[in-house]
Amino acid sequence: MAIMLQGTGSDVGKTVLVAGLCRVAKKRGLRVRPFKPQNMSNNAAVANIPGDKLGGEIGRAQWLQAIACGVAPTVHMNPVLLKPQTDIGAQVVVQGKVFGEARARDYQALKARLMDAVLDSWAKVAEGADLVIVEGAGSPAEINLRSRDIANMGFATRANVPVILVGDIDRGGVIASVAGTHLILPEEDRRMIVGYLINKFRGDVSLFDDGIKAIENFTGWRCFGVVPWLKAAARLPSEDSVVLERLASGEKRALKVAVPMLSRIANFDDLDPLKAEPQVEVVFVPPGQHLPEDAGLVIIPGSKSTIGDLLRFRENGWDRDLVAHRKRGGHVVGICGGFQMLGRVVRDPDGIEGSATETEGLGLLDVETVMQPEKTVRNVSARSVQFDLPLQGYEIHLGRTTGPDTLRPSAVINGADDGAVSADGKVSGSYLHGLFSADAFRAKFLENLGVKSGGIDYRAEVERALDEIAAELETHLDCDAIFGLAR
Repeated sequence: MAIMLQGTGSDVGKTVLVAGLCRVAKKRGLRVRPFKPQNMSNNAAVANIPGDKLGGEIGRAQWLQAIACGVAPTVHMNPVLLKPQTDIGAQVVVQGKVFGEARARDYQALKARLMDAVLDSWAKVAEGADLVIVEGAGSPAEINLRSRDIANMGFATRANVPVILVGDIDRGGVIASVAGTHLILPEEDRRMIVGYLINKFRGDVSLFDDGIKAIENFTGWRCFGVVPWLKAAARLPSEDSVVLERLASGEKRALKVAVPMLSRIANFDDLDPLKAEPQVEVVFVPPGQHLPEDAGLVIIPGSKSTIGDLLRFRENGWDRDLVAHRKRGGHVVGICGGFQMLGRVVRDPDGIEGSATETEGLGLLDVETVMQPEKTVRNVSARSVQFDLPLQGYEIHLGRTTGPDTLRPSAVINGADDGAVSADGKVSGSYLHGLFSADAFRAKFLENLGVKSGGIDYRAEVERALDEIAAELETHLDCDAIFGLAR
């Protein structure tokens, strides 16, 4: 039994809706699982590869949706993951493992081969489940890509999964987007749609009653409900970097954390636990703007293209801002690719990331990194060296980092030293994603910067947010009808 949510466009809120519906189904006692045939994101998570001791990569969204279902994530929940490295090319991950790299045009030709992997994973996820809730990608209205589609109607028709269309009223033109999708879809695809829902409504829902009638007149589709703006969604990890473009600085707090928005920023949800702290203001700094002078901490996040982002870091003048920040006594943390950038040099002799094979680092740590073909992908057990406290997280990275400052490791991961710390202790780097989600460590880390933690249980906050979203969906959607149409 399955139902699929597809959007009239990208960023209409499908990920949160699927997570919320998964939690609704779980609360009803159903064995529910998430599935997304194809995802494009540099925010990845480590998931189980059945029969393999090592982990594999899936989109962070499917990791969250698995949490909503109360099950461990597996690579089959997101069999095809595209991780953009350039404006026209991406790394292709299939069933958790790197398959290769492809330019956008080449990938279209590759899709037919990937459908077999999608259907294989689909069968594995569906086995033993009462319900699978599937998330599409982009929009089925992209009919120019339909012939080789594996993410939307190409999958739905092959797997015979009914589709609910999601329209985003917040961006405007929702009537036209729903009716227009109906108009341009071929009949085979149109038959798969059993209805639609409206997402992100602000204000009096009854004001859209005439809109629902208009859509019904144009399409004949039923409306499953109008979902209000879900405030709790802000407490969930975000998948797509497009959300960063809408983040604004909030009220002034005890500690300002500046995060440069790298062009290939990856796993930026590492910052979410800090954002949840009442005394911490996390500011994502877009290209063209200076790092704020009143920041007490600069965090350089992960990157899917370390050398490329390092070059752009300098183009933006952030290297000069970072030097000034250090002279003011500011602290710096680099995570994964950000850790690599903090060293003296980054070498890529095999051209794994692109044509540039070597570039000078930011020089704040006495280390150097050499990219290597073998990728490290694993969930880990770790401990902070400075505070002797447990950490939790995962590794997804290429490259090996060595040098004198690694003799002062920032963490111990699976029994081995990781990362590096400067002689004055104010600059540190680590390959560990998720370190700030360890509540005791985060509290001690902030205390070391003169800030009191709010005593937040971050994982419990995510669970509460999922419960709140599920309650909203139960109120505003006809969930009985939605689940009843699954087949």
